[in-house]
Amino acid sequence: MHTRINAADNVAIALQPLAAGTQLIVDEVQVILKEDIPQGHKFALRQLVVGEQVIKYGASIGRVTEVIAAGAWVHTHNVKTNLEGELQYQYDPISMPVPAEPVPQTFQGFRRRDGGVGVRNEIWILPTVSCTNQTATLIARAAVAKLAAAGQEGLVDGIYEFKHPYGCSQLGEDLLTTQKMLAAMAKHPNAGGVLVLGLGCENNRIQELQKVMGEYDEQRVQFLVAQDVEDEVAVGSDMVVALARQAGNAVREEVPLAQLKLGLKCGGSDGLSGITANPLVGRVSDLLVAQGGTSVLTEVPEMFGAEQILMNRAQDEVVFGKIVELINGFKKYFLDHNQPVYENPSPGNKDGGITTLEDKSLGCTEKGGYSPVVDVTDYGEIVQTPGLNLLCSPGNDLVATTALAAAGCQVVLFTTGRGTPFGTCVPTLKIATNSKLYNFKGNWMDFNAGSLVEGDDFAEAAQRLLDQVIAVASGDRLAKNEEMEFRDIAIWKRGVTV
Repeated sequence: MHTRINAADNVAIALQPLAAGTQLIVDEVQVILKEDIPQGHKFALRQLVVGEQVIKYGASIGRVTEVIAAGAWVHTHNVKTNLEGELQYQYDPISMPVPAEPVPQTFQGFRRRDGGVGVRNEIWILPTVSCTNQTATLIARAAVAKLAAAGQEGLVDGIYEFKHPYGCSQLGEDLLTTQKMLAAMAKHPNAGGVLVLGLGCENNRIQELQKVMGEYDEQRVQFLVAQDVEDEVAVGSDMVVALARQAGNAVREEVPLAQLKLGLKCGGSDGLSGITANPLVGRVSDLLVAQGGTSVLTEVPEMFGAEQILMNRAQDEVVFGKIVELINGFKKYFLDHNQPVYENPSPGNKDGGITTLEDKSLGCTEKGGYSPVVDVTDYGEIVQTPGLNLLCSPGNDLVATTALAAAGCQVVLFTTGRGTPFGTCVPTLKIATNSKLYNFKGNWMDFNAGSLVEGDDFAEAAQRLLDQVIAVASGDRLAKNEEMEFRDIAIWKRGVTV
């Protein structure tokens, strides 16, 4: 019915809707609810006075703005964030629990010549500029038709174009950001073949993009400039067919779980996110890291208020410094645009029971489990260090999941309490924080973490989720976003448009 997350907490959370007048025993203390408490929302365990800190997860999530009686609803009407501006940080490392020696696990993946391992064998068409977005669609359709006519429909796992609105009328760092993202996607191991499709007169010309790409597999990545050929759809579709026939020679083989990079993201969070889905994903992250794998935590604004916890988990002072730079750099980004640093959580978050950004962030960072933070990666860069990494990206769902994919993640775990059907260019598993959402939107959701408040064993649920990740990575099942054909990308635009 309810839970108190940490013994130091002065609030508890309703695990299901609770009616006014309900008598509860919370850690041997009787509480009578003064009003109805929605699922995922908080109620006071004792009287809280003005200025007192509201404690949840064992940490402050804000201060009281009016007296709150024991058993009363604790939310945005009587709590205010403590956060403001840039902060000074000190490295205070904490010892992390040493995980038990794991039983080695494997998945069936596609080994690439550059050493990467894909969980899909797809053909990707990447426009360098928005002018060729529809051309990419026409090329994909024509290539599919040509393969079907040749009786080779199942040669690869699919042919997909990834449209975006950029690549021209961009300057400096903003253009470089687009180039870095496309370059990273062109190297992604889930793509058995890539056609980079340019127009010919854009800022993001192919020869400039190639400079950003550096070394690449010339057999797997091909380029076409639409202005250089008479019929770009005919030529492009022939190139895609050739890429598909070459990629069709790849076969899945057993590889260690250490070859998996797992993206961690949440969106449409609710009051159960930090109790069910996020800590469950954190356990899966720890299980993967223990096997030598890589997990990547992003959405920097949703680290605000919990950043010191991540800093204290840095494996050394160098990584600590990188985290400080990541956090304060992102705050400066807000301030440079004359925007409030802490304009969060969203209306949907508040409806679900999240009161302040600290409340949201402390739950959000649960997705990182308890592993040490080994490195920080910039937006558009590929993660290189096994273990738990932090990735620079805003919190926007599609921008952040695209950044995770570009960083090399072959699969993304996305927790949600409100629900969303979306997915990016890699399998995006949606994990429901509550059973109501999972049962109501079964066409969107891949896994139900809501069972954890209904008596499900946490360790067993974590292993089931990891097994499902392995099944998806091995091609034994599709993520719901793949079944529904939700495959989109979004690039973070930070500069002016000419």
